[in-house]
Amino acid sequence: MRLAPSPGAQDSDGIPRRTQRPRMNKREREHRLRGSRLAPSERSAMRFVGIDIASETHVVAVVDETDAVLVRPTKFTEDAPGYDRLFGLLGTPADTLVALEATGHYWKNLFAVLVTRGFAVALLNPLRTRRFADEELARTKTDAIDARGIARFAAQKRPAPTRLPDRATEELRELVRLRDRLVQDFGDRLRQLHRLVDLGFPEFTRHVKSLDSELATAILHDYPTAAAFRNVSARRLAGLRYDGRHKVGDDLARALLAAATRSVGQHHGAAYRLQVRYACEDLDLLRRRLRTLERDIERTLDDHEIGTLLTTIEGIGPQTAARLIAELGNPAEFRSAAALASYVGVIPAIRQSGTWTSSRAGLHPLGHAALRAALWMPVLTAVRKNPWLRAYYQRLTARGKLPKVALIAAMRKLLIAVYTVAKTRRPFVSQRAPQEARA
Repeated sequence: MRLAPSPGAQDSDGIPRRTQRPRMNKREREHRLRGSRLAPSERSAMRFVGIDIASETHVVAVVDETDAVLVRPTKFTEDAPGYDRLFGLLGTPADTLVALEATGHYWKNLFAVLVTRGFAVALLNPLRTRRFADEELARTKTDAIDARGIARFAAQKRPAPTRLPDRATEELRELVRLRDRLVQDFGDRLRQLHRLVDLGFPEFTRHVKSLDSELATAILHDYPTAAAFRNVSARRLAGLRYDGRHKVGDDLARALLAAATRSVGQHHGAAYRLQVRYACEDLDLLRRRLRTLERDIERTLDDHEIGTLLTTIEGIGPQTAARLIAELGNPAEFRSAAALASYVGVIPAIRQSGTWTSSRAGLHPLGHAALRAALWMPVLTAVRKNPWLRAYYQRLTARGKLPKVALIAAMRKLLIAVYTVAKTRRPFVSQRAPQEARA
């Protein structure tokens, strides 16, 4: 039996040590488990699992509270055999915290399976783990290093577990995402149509102001360029129906025909006519799909208790309420209304150093920019319809605040109302302005 060296003796690398320590293996490292289940004696301690997410193959690593590696970084695939291997490594869910990043959509299946199996799973913002790695001055980045870094992050920061969203919330999230993609496609096709009309019949927009209207797409589909108008009678153009009910009308028909005869548009080839027709057909199709989708969103929102309650706030309609649920989940799960406002990003970015303090503070760069953009129009509506919010907005502008600054402050107040409704699960009751109360 080999004994540990006496105090002051040199180790195998020739470097003297101050304290006595037990004999290790050749590389002076404790034996680690790789690809096998944890020893029964180790299951009672708290374990922290880090998973680096990828499209087809993930990497898992496990550490304990002292940052000792219990399971070295191990790969597993995004399929049933891969999940079986993962659960073989993890064992029972007791005293285990799993942490993984919200990378694209690749985490969703694994997250759902882990939560269903009883594991506490913390879904992390990749920005937090990246800055944690920066603190360590890491010079190398691999999937294995990332997995262990996520596990160490979980051990040190102890992030709160994330709940699995209910079916109605997940349905709303998918429907809202689909609507965003359709709106983006609609905008892309509309910009293409603008280019084609500017080349083939630039005078058209002087008489039909909006190219995204059914009137514009109906006319341009049949008469895509200025040259096409020269061969049609005013009566035929005036009788064209653009929404199944309304007609173009005599006045607009005569104005378009007169403009077409003197148009400076020179791009009248078959290629331009074909592109305009296809763009109009795509816009009509996307418009119909958006209408159907918005009805589906409203029906799904009816099955969501908190989402329905949010519509009782003046300025928040079904589409805005659905977006709030899709982006925030349950707003009541935030620590406070201030935490919700901070997450959205309606907080000032205060700058101060020594004796210098910035005279103005803009919005903080961190935050949910897409949600802020989606709330802009509802805030404009709310400051007109909501007496409580209108009084607050007018009070700020009377004190000299710029209108946009007051609107951002009103957006924060609106988020406080959202949090309160979600927390109390009661309809919103608008407070009357002081002037109205005295009246």
